[in-house]
Amino acid sequence: MTKPPRHRLVPTQVAALAVGVSEATIRKWVSRGKITRYGAPNCRSEFDIDELQEIAMRRHAAAS
Repeated sequence: MTKPPRHRLVPTQVAALAVGVSEATIRKWVSRGKITRYGAPNCRSEFDIDELQEIAMRRHAAAS
């Protein structure tokens, strides 16, 4: 998988806000393989905003 363009990457806090979950949930999703984490080990985690928007839409549809 190729890394998305820099302008699409957001830090953990923004990722959590985008999907409406806690930062801890974002980290759990990473460990379970639900979302992709970008960034070197021991560095700031970043996430693709497009991937997060897809998750947010699925969560919204499931709640309806």
